Amino acid sequence: MTILLSDPPARASGPRLDVDLAAVADNTRLIAARTAGSLMAVVKADGFGHGALDVARTALAHGATWLGVTSLAEARPLRDAGIDAPLLSWLNPVDADFAEAVRRRVDVAVPDLEHLAAVAAAPGLARIHLHVDAGMARDGAAPVAWPRLCRAARRAEQRGEVEVVGLMGHLGCADDPEDACNDLGRSRFAWALESSRACGLRPSERHLAATAATLTDPRTHHTMSRVGAGLVGIDPSRTTRLRSAMTLTAPLVSVRRAAAGTAVGYRHTHRVAVSTYLGLVPLGYADGLPRQASGRAEVQHRGRRRPVVGLISMDQAVVDLGPEGGEPGESVTVFGPGDGGEPTVAEWAEWAGTLEHEIVTGLGRRVARTVHAVPHLRSVR
Repeated sequence: MTILLSDPPARASGPRLDVDLAAVADNTRLIAARTAGSLMAVVKADGFGHGALDVARTALAHGATWLGVTSLAEARPLRDAGIDAPLLSWLNPVDADFAEAVRRRVDVAVPDLEHLAAVAAAPGLARIHLHVDAGMARDGAAPVAWPRLCRAARRAEQRGEVEVVGLMGHLGCADDPEDACNDLGRSRFAWALESSRACGLRPSERHLAATAATLTDPRTHHTMSRVGAGLVGIDPSRTTRLRSAMTLTAPLVSVRRAAAGTAVGYRHTHRVAVSTYLGLVPLGYADGLPRQASGRAEVQHRGRRRPVVGLISMDQAVVDLGPEGGEPGESVTVFGPGDGGEPTVAEWAEWAGTLEHEIVTGLGRRVARTVHAVPHLRSVR
């Protein structure tokens, strides 16, 4: 049974993205069973393009106990929808509305003294997770600044301004479990925890692992793991078979016969070698098909792989349908789980020289969405 959890498609005969929440449920159960601690479902970037509310509710019903987002803006619709699970936001400017975070029971990450002062100034008791740079020189406090941040957080805690409930970090090379970068990340996180305790802090939640480390390195699990990509079927470490939750299809707008030598698309980057049929698909880079995949990508039509030829345009792409051709209105599968031989998100990422994450989060809103619910999914608050 298909239940529409999102707005009905504006163009039922146009491109369509199907989101399979049963796949999210299966992935959540599998990953939760592999963790040594609890599981935070990361639903940033609209649930990795799959719908934050739908992914959050599904994950919470199948093994996750926390939710994670980047900004307070991403946290707001989750609370507006009535979800009251523990929720962490870890990437906010120093002038963010931390009073709202306190009021709506959203934990926030604190990476430096400036953020600590801003959070502590908010009325009420703020729940914070101190964020240490575990070796990426990106987010989190640098090691040289960490002891001072811990001491300041302890003083703010003693004044009743904050409660330090967590300590977090992020690994830069977890997609390659053998990389020495991970040794640095683990040791720096252990040092950061020891330093915080030496200042009198007792964070109950300690989380370092994202999807790849959760699936490959139990030493990184601590009390909680943060998993986002894995929920929707992406394993950056390529060690675990997860279920892809997206299928993208589109109709053939038109079909034409093309003689040998016919040039296709902008700049004539492709010329037809032998007489064939060309199908026009109403999807392009404005919808999330990466232009960098031009000349390498494939779709599935009538159960067979067919190449995308010429440059992918803003709104359209051309497919070589071969001598059999096709009919306008017939569907092609751009990507899916791969169970029926169709291309996968991983293949599109390889063709474009990018990550699967970029493919699934880059799909445009012009594509109508159908969300397939998990049967008997209970209401999650």
